[in-house]
Amino acid sequence: MEKGEWDNQTSVMEFLLLGMGNVTTLQTPLFLLSLIIYLVTVVGNSLVTVVVVADQHLHTPMYFFLGNLSSLETCYSSTILPRLLVTFLTGNRTISVHGCIAQFYFFGSLATTECYLLAMMSYDRYLAICQPLLYASLMTWKVCLQMVAGSWLVGFLVTTVVTSFVSQLKFCGPKAIDHFFCDLTPLLALSCSDTRKITFLSFTVSFLSAVLPFLFTLASYVCIIAAILRISSSVGRQKAFSTCSSHLIVVTVFYGTLIIVYLMPRTPQLRQLNKVFSFFYTVLTPLVNPLIYSLRNTEVREALGKHLGKLWPALRAHARWLTLSTNLSQLFHKGKCWLPGSSSEVLSIETACGVAQA
Repeated sequence: MEKGEWDNQTSVMEFLLLGMGNVTTLQTPLFLLSLIIYLVTVVGNSLVTVVVVADQHLHTPMYFFLGNLSSLETCYSSTILPRLLVTFLTGNRTISVHGCIAQFYFFGSLATTECYLLAMMSYDRYLAICQPLLYASLMTWKVCLQMVAGSWLVGFLVTTVVTSFVSQLKFCGPKAIDHFFCDLTPLLALSCSDTRKITFLSFTVSFLSAVLPFLFTLASYVCIIAAILRISSSVGRQKAFSTCSSHLIVVTVFYGTLIIVYLMPRTPQLRQLNKVFSFFYTVLTPLVNPLIYSLRNTEVREALGKHLGKLWPALRAHARWLTLSTNLSQLFHKGKCWLPGSSSEVLSIETACGVAQA
């Protein structure tokens, strides 16, 4: 379309996210389900992050990467689920063009970062299993910090380049996005600009941000599995495999659904199935990751149990104190009980209150 023709058309200022289709009768159940998924995702990943930071036994490169992955998953799910919750709650499916591009930017940045972070975690497991004698000298804290910082930096820089081109596109035709979040392919389909350059750029970026780390992760696990099979004892093989099984499951689920989504033909018959698999890698993967690591990893499970065991008595004491304070406050306002000074113990307050009431 020529530039003169753009001026005669009204630019689209907002998009309509069609989501899962017309499901008016299911809005309340879908809202509750999405809310539960979001809360469990945030709480689960936050717990893993806090435990990794708080427990000295988990201050190792493997758990340092895990803590970063859990932090990333919390942010990752927050780019999509809050907007989805608003849609289910209010029925408003519109999103501004700038809001849509912003959602794509943060989603793309975090997805790319996760690809590289999973690749760094596979390299860590490769060194631990295939080069155990050199592991401590190669995987230092300085190297870990550089690898994590590089993953975040590459993720945001690569997506910034693509987003800068997307922000220059003009949208003057249909405004309905047949998806539940703003992805690149639906945005390009709605643009009335020439998208050949950005299509080529996105193909190149996809190779750098997804295919390259996937091949690196795949090569690492080929070497890991080959090294494990060379171990003579079954106990040794089982112990070696247990150190990377959780990460292998996460990688398989993430890349498996990602590959299906972006290689699946874009036909009307498969559109709903495409959304289902997109829901898997954008919403369910962040949900199951902390469950996989906590259920299959003994050290994480024990650390969680230890810290939650310490936290529970404190929460009970705090709840008891709040109940007691509320009761005393009510008695005080009725003129039936005199409150001692703030330095008094709970026992003395109870005693004083009992004497006062007597």
